[in-house]
Amino acid sequence: MRIILSLLAIFLSSGLVQAAKVDTIAVHSAAMNKAIKTVVIQPEGSMKKDLPTLYLLHGYSGNYGDWVNKVPAIKELADRYGILIVCPDGGFGSWYWDSEIDQDFKYETFVAKELVNYIDGKYPVIKDRSKRGITGLSMGGHGALYLAIRHQDTFGAVGSTAGGVDIRPFPNNWDMAKRIGAYDQNPQVWEGHTVMELTHLIKPKSLEIFIDCGTEDFFYAVNAKFHEKLTYLNIPHRYLSMPGAHNWDYWSKSIQYQLIFFQDFFSKV
Repeated sequence: MRIILSLLAIFLSSGLVQAAKVDTIAVHSAAMNKAIKTVVIQPEGSMKKDLPTLYLLHGYSGNYGDWVNKVPAIKELADRYGILIVCPDGGFGSWYWDSEIDQDFKYETFVAKELVNYIDGKYPVIKDRSKRGITGLSMGGHGALYLAIRHQDTFGAVGSTAGGVDIRPFPNNWDMAKRIGAYDQNPQVWEGHTVMELTHLIKPKSLEIFIDCGTEDFFYAVNAKFHEKLTYLNIPHRYLSMPGAHNWDYWSKSIQYQLIFFQDFFSKV
C-alpha cells in the first residue's frame, strides 16, 4: 500500500508540472559592458515552430525573476498561447532609459536592440515586429511604452499594467533624478523621458496599445489621463480599469488580460 500511495503521489505531482521550459541566461551588453540576467520561458513544443515573442518587464526594485517567481501561472500562459516570454533584468531604477549621467544604465539600448538581437539569433522566434510585443508593470509599464514608441520598427504591440506613464508628478521618487537629473533643473529632459509627452511619435496604424491600471493604484490618475489623451488624439488603444492596488495581487490578474491582447495581435495574418 505504501508503494502504491508513493506512485500515486508521483503521478499526481507530475501532472502539475508546467510543460514550459524556464531558463535563466546571461546576455552580454556591449553598451554597458556587463552581462544582464534574463529569464526565458519557452512554451511546450517551442523547438518545432517559430514563435512570437513577448518582452515582459519588471518594476522598480524588482528583477528578472519577479514574473516567473511571483506569478507562476505565467508558464502556463506561455504554453496556452504559444508565446516565448522574455523577462530581462532592468536594473534598480533604470526606467529602461539610456542615462546620460550613469553609463551603467543603458537599458533602452540593451532591451530594444541588444536583447532582441540575441533572442532572435538564439531562439526559434519570428523575426518580425508583427510577432514581437512588449509589456510590463509599474516602471516596466512605462518602460514598455517608452521603448515601443521609440522603436516602432522593432515592436508591433505594447502593453502596460499600472505603468508610471507620467513621471513628472513624482520628481523625487524611484531614482529617476539619478538617471536624468533633477526635474527642477532639467524639465526639458523629463519632458522627453515621460511617456505622456511621446504620443506625437506614434505613427498611424503602427502600434497596437493596451493599458490597464487598478482603481486604487497611485498611478491610476496618470493612466486615466493618458487614456484621455490617446482618445483625444484619435490614437486607437484598449484601456481597462479594474479594482486593485499597486501590488502582485492585481498584476497576477491583469497579466491574463495582457496575454489575451497579445495573442489576439499575434494571431493576425
